[in-house]
Amino acid sequence: MPRTIPQTELDRLLALVLGHPDGMGIDAMAQALGGSLKRRTLQRRLGTLVAQGRLRMVGEARAARYVPVPVGPVQALGEVYVPTSPQGEEIKAFVRQPRVMRPPVGYRLAFLEQYHPNHTAYLPPDLREQLHAMGNAGTGHTPAGTFARDILNRLLIDFSWASSKLEGNTYSRLDTQRLIEFGQAAEGKDALETQMILNHKQAIEYLVLDPAHAQLTPDCVIALHAFLSDGLMADPTAVGRLRRRAVEIGGSVYLPIALPQRLEELFGIVIQMAAHIGDPFEQAFFLMVHVPYLQPFEDVNKRVSRLAANIPFIRHNLCPLSFIDVPQSAYVDAMIGVYECNRIELLRDVFVWAYERSCQQYGAVRQNLVPPDMFRLRHRQALSEVVAAIVHNDEAATEATVHARMPATVAKPDETHFTRLVLDEFLALHPGNAVRFGISPLEFSAWRQRHGALSGGRKVIRGGQ
Repeated sequence: MPRTIPQTELDRLLALVLGHPDGMGIDAMAQALGGSLKRRTLQRRLGTLVAQGRLRMVGEARAARYVPVPVGPVQALGEVYVPTSPQGEEIKAFVRQPRVMRPPVGYRLAFLEQYHPNHTAYLPPDLREQLHAMGNAGTGHTPAGTFARDILNRLLIDFSWASSKLEGNTYSRLDTQRLIEFGQAAEGKDALETQMILNHKQAIEYLVLDPAHAQLTPDCVIALHAFLSDGLMADPTAVGRLRRRAVEIGGSVYLPIALPQRLEELFGIVIQMAAHIGDPFEQAFFLMVHVPYLQPFEDVNKRVSRLAANIPFIRHNLCPLSFIDVPQSAYVDAMIGVYECNRIELLRDVFVWAYERSCQQYGAVRQNLVPPDMFRLRHRQALSEVVAAIVHNDEAATEATVHARMPATVAKPDETHFTRLVLDEFLALHPGNAVRFGISPLEFSAWRQRHGALSGGRKVIRGGQ
């Protein structure tokens, strides 16, 4: 009987190829593996991965190379879902029983107590190795947050849209892009949906624009809740505050702990345990499991856990996790499995699939992106306000005008740079893109006729005819 190939060996080989989107030849793989597999054995492993549809062979003979096959959600019987393990299928079957078939359960302290940082592992070593191979950004010893900042504009849109969609938000990705880039709210959408998207944007910027914020501390997690829940809580005083009343979870028979003092104590323990976990992937997944399970806030717990899970990736310059294309049904089933069964396998299936999807997305994006201007990102709001004010007040775009409207948020040493940034913005401004600043095409055209020739000896308007 033929020997069964261990799945860990296949996953290790797949992770190696995933790190090379253009593919690898068998000689390059053998060298990368340090000769741990004989050539014929390696060929058999690759043949298995091709048969499974996880790799594709292009070219022939010595020129042949193996390339990753783009992953996508599994669609069966009309439902889009992620690929699941046998254990994940068990959990899915259980949580899809009618509520009356599932006995009510409360918070089980033993679930947390059984976990010992750096000894217990929700993610096996071989799986963590695979995730590291996929997520390694190749940023070497660059400062924390470099990868996330490089793709920030794309991450803002993807994460804000995908995370909100998991909560039932009906904004499309294009709607989200228009809202984030141009401040245009989608027509016919509830104001709370718009607020949810903008809250995500602010929370992501909080972590990425200043990596010093990206710390696994109670204060940081509470700050994320303050950003993500702003304007969305029935009780405004519950924004950025641990809950003080009992809550229930829709669609689940799980009843979270209710005593506020006990809740505060356990919240501190959960975050402290997470901070002591050495592996960033295990750390991220632990947060995705135990923050929603504890339900430390009156609402928005899952959103907090998804963004907090990115803290380890920001700190270690790994590819961020955006949850792009994650089916809502799979994520909800997985969380109910944690709530009611204390089983993490289905959520692990979702996590691994989602991370592989993010890596493929941002690996390609990063190759084609010009690094963002961090100064411009930091002062984006002030820049927009100054440009709009100059046009709305029918003023000339001069250094003196900009200086007179210098926002208090711009530090004294940065004023010259900020002034140049504003004037450069006017150089590129035309009726088609002035809408970014809340300026109508007619208003801009009229302003340009009066002020668009020369300004302070410098031509500030060009094009737009």
